[in-house]
Amino acid sequence: MKKFMFALVFASGVSAVNAQTVTEKNTENNFNKWSVELAGGVNKTQRPMTAGYFTSTPSPYVVDLGARYMFNNKFGLKADFGYNSFQGKNNSIDFDTKYYRADIQAVANLGRIMNFETWTNTLGLLAHAGFGLAQLEDQNSALKDRMGNFMAGVTGQIKLSNRIALTGDFTTILNASQNAAFDAASTVSSRGFSGILFNGTVGVTVYLGKNAKHADWVTLVDKDVLALKDRVDTLETMLIDTDQDGVADYLDLEKNTVSGVMVDSKGRAIDLNKNNVPDELESYLLANYAKNTGNSAVLNNNELIKNLINSGYVSTYFDFNKSTPTDVSTDGIDFILTYLRNNPSASVDIIGHADELGKTAYNNKLSTARANNIKDVLVKAKINASRLNVVSAGEDNSVEKNSDAARKLVRKVTFKIK
Repeated sequence: MKKFMFALVFASGVSAVNAQTVTEKNTENNFNKWSVELAGGVNKTQRPMTAGYFTSTPSPYVVDLGARYMFNNKFGLKADFGYNSFQGKNNSIDFDTKYYRADIQAVANLGRIMNFETWTNTLGLLAHAGFGLAQLEDQNSALKDRMGNFMAGVTGQIKLSNRIALTGDFTTILNASQNAAFDAASTVSSRGFSGILFNGTVGVTVYLGKNAKHADWVTLVDKDVLALKDRVDTLETMLIDTDQDGVADYLDLEKNTVSGVMVDSKGRAIDLNKNNVPDELESYLLANYAKNTGNSAVLNNNELIKNLINSGYVSTYFDFNKSTPTDVSTDGIDFILTYLRNNPSASVDIIGHADELGKTAYNNKLSTARANNIKDVLVKAKINASRLNVVSAGEDNSVEKNSDAARKLVRKVTFKIK
C-alpha cells in the first residue's frame, strides 16, 4: 500500500511541475487554465470475470476527482483519481471488490479544434487519454492486486456559466499485469492488457482563476491575423466618405459638402468667385432665378439663396421615429445659420415633417419636436429666438408609404425665409 500511495503522490507531483512550467510561459494569455472536476456514475467490467460471477449492466458505482490544466485553448493535462465498486448481482455468486486508480492524461479540446464556436457557445467536447496505476482490493479477503492501466475517453460539456460546466463522460480502461479477476475469485494467466473496464459518469467542472473565461470556451486568434484585421479596420475607417463627394474623410477638408456639386481634391466645393455658393449650384440658380435686365442676367445672391431655401433645396433629415437630425445632414442647419447671420433682419419658418407610418396625432407631435430641435440648435448658435418660428407640417404623403427609401425623404425639416 505504501508503494501505491507513493505512486499517487509522484503522479500528482509530475502534473504540478508540468503545470507550473506552462503557467510561466502563458502569463500573457487572458483566460483561466485551471479547473477541478468531480463526477459519479456507473461501470461495467468486461474481462476478466470468473465463471458464475457477474455484475449488473450497468453497475454502480464510480467516483472520479481530478484537476486539469490547459496549456492553451486546445491542449492540456490532467491528474485524476478514480474509485470503482464491483458487486455480484441477481444470480451471481456473491462478491465485493473495489478498484482504485490514479492517472495522468493528456486532454484535447475537440470543441475548439473542430470550431464549435462557429455554431454554439454552450456545447463542448473533450478527448482524454493517459496512463497510471491501479489496485484491486477484495473486501472478503486480503487480496490487493496492483497493476498499470491505460485509459481513453470523451467528455461532453454544457456550459452553465463562465465558472461551471455540466459534463458527461465515457471512458475505457485497459489494465496491464492484472493478476486477479475483477471478482477476485480467480487468477489471470495473461500478463498483458488483460483487463477491460467501461465507465460512464456525469459531473461538474468548476473553473478557477481571476479571468472571465476558461480555456475550454475561448477562441484564440493569431497575433498576425489580429494585426492585419486592425490594419483593414483602420483603412476602412479612413476611406469612409460621409458626404458622398468622392473624397475620403481623412482627406476631406469639407465633410458636409452639398450633395451633387463638384469638389476639388480636398473635398471642397468649387467656388471660384468666393461668394460661398458652389459654382455648380450658382449656375443653376442663375439660369432659373436670375433677374433679366435687357439681354444680361444679373445675379442677386440674397434673392437666389432665399429662393433656394424656400423651394426646399435646403433640408435637414432624421432617422425613423427620431427628433434629432442625422450627422450627415447638419449642413442644412449650417446653411440657414450662415444666411441668418448675413441677413440680420430676416426671420425663418422651421417646418417639421414626418412620414405616414404610425398615428397622425403622434406624427404631428414628432414633426413639431423635430422643428423645435432645429430651433434649439440655432438659438444655441446665437440666433435670436424671435426670428425663429416653428411650424408643424405633420405627415408628408408625397411619397409611397410602403417604400423605406422614399420615406427617408420626408422625415425632414425644411425652411422658409420671411
